[in-house]
Amino acid sequence: MKQNLGKVDRILRFALAFWWLGPLAPEYNAEWANWLIFIVGWIALIESFIGWCWIHNILGVNNKNQ
Repeated sequence: MKQNLGKVDRILRFALAFWWLGPLAPEYNAEWANWLIFIVGWIALIESFIGWCWIHNILGVNNKNQ
């Protein structure tokens, strides 16, 4: 698995995960929306550390050099 995320993309994903998994995460009346935010937050956190995104891989996007 080759990295396909650039430095800025990884930083932004980490910031999103930090926000959505922290105490300032948005909360909605719909429980499914809260779970969706939680799951996407964890996915963003994992991707920020490993530097690889499955959606980028499917679409053939590689911004590792950016």
